[in-house]
Amino acid sequence: MYFLYNLIVICASAILKVLALVNSKLALFVNGRKKTISLIKKSISKEDKVIWIHAASLGEYEQGLPIIEQLKIYHPSHKIILTFFSPSGYEVKKNSKIADVICYLPMDTKRNVNAFFSAAHPDIAIFIKYEIWPNYLSALKKASTPTFLISALFKEDQIYFKWYGGFMRKALNNFSHFFVQNEKSKTLLGSMGHTNVTIAGDTRFDRVNEIVERNNELEFMTRFKDGKFCLVAGSTWPEDEKLIIEYINKTTYSIKFVIAPHTIKDNHIQEIIQSINKKVIRYTDLEHNNLEDCEVLIIDTIGLLTKIYSYADMAYVGGGFATGLHNTLEPAVFGIPVIIGPKYDGFAEVEELIDLKGVISIENTNEFTEVTNHSFTNDDLRVKTGHVNTAYIKNKSGATDRIMSVLNSVIG
Repeated sequence: MYFLYNLIVICASAILKVLALVNSKLALFVNGRKKTISLIKKSISKEDKVIWIHAASLGEYEQGLPIIEQLKIYHPSHKIILTFFSPSGYEVKKNSKIADVICYLPMDTKRNVNAFFSAAHPDIAIFIKYEIWPNYLSALKKASTPTFLISALFKEDQIYFKWYGGFMRKALNNFSHFFVQNEKSKTLLGSMGHTNVTIAGDTRFDRVNEIVERNNELEFMTRFKDGKFCLVAGSTWPEDEKLIIEYINKTTYSIKFVIAPHTIKDNHIQEIIQSINKKVIRYTDLEHNNLEDCEVLIIDTIGLLTKIYSYADMAYVGGGFATGLHNTLEPAVFGIPVIIGPKYDGFAEVEELIDLKGVISIENTNEFTEVTNHSFTNDDLRVKTGHVNTAYIKNKSGATDRIMSVLNSVIG
């Protein structure tokens, strides 16, 4: 089976190189990996003690960030290598100072694995949530390197629990310990004979709690909000923007709106602006306008949304009508109601918060209008809904401490 797996990975790598010639995102994926070994060798010497952390993309990075921050505090003599699989993670965080080396993970071929381990020689490896790469895991096991999977989530429909999933089930045997999010994941791993499992929870809850504690002040948002009710729509797709803009154009309520689109290309921003019949301004034009008089602010840059949520009286999180729901915990932690679209299957925290009535799923503009108007006109309802979200997140926090108690004992 290893032969077939390696053949598939090699063929996939070759196909990706061809497709990268005509696809800019795949070009980042392919060309970025060419720099991995040189980036590592530039910062890691043979004498260094190394902690390797791997995240698939940006979401997994956010889950791993509380752990990385704690590792830097407790083990300052170790160097940290952070690898990404996806461009959507690496390209956003490649210039961060959170790790000594930030790079792509080379494709999981034996040749790449050998080159990576020769340069990185990790003393401990931490994979986040779903990342299972058989050749890398096998090499870690052969080197007797402690290897952990954190914030892991297992479900019956995953390949490990299919009749044909024996090869991937075997790959799980290479982990020293699993830190899972819930009892169900522990039970599923137990059905395969794994007893090295701890229910630690999801480190994302610790991450969003840290967001509240930091300084979230934005001078331009203070001026824009101007003491009025503010709805922040984050990570929106065209399907989301259509219903939000329809509401903006029709409502007579005194509401300030912030729209932070997922796509910030100029032509898309212009389309949004032209479809709004109220006074609108884009973030990059702030210095030329009186913010207090504007009713709609378009965020055409990245890196501000989390702080902007702190100014919201309610939030809309995009993706629930399109390719996949974005992070609902970031606005929810500020104690406000959160509206989403109808597609949220697989997001355990969203399903639970919908049952608790902290998150509201809508299917059309009429439902969006009803929910928004109720929140605007009923302060008690809005506050009660927001409290549901903060209490839920507080109750789910603590995964980082549970994981670190084990990691610290292993690293020494």
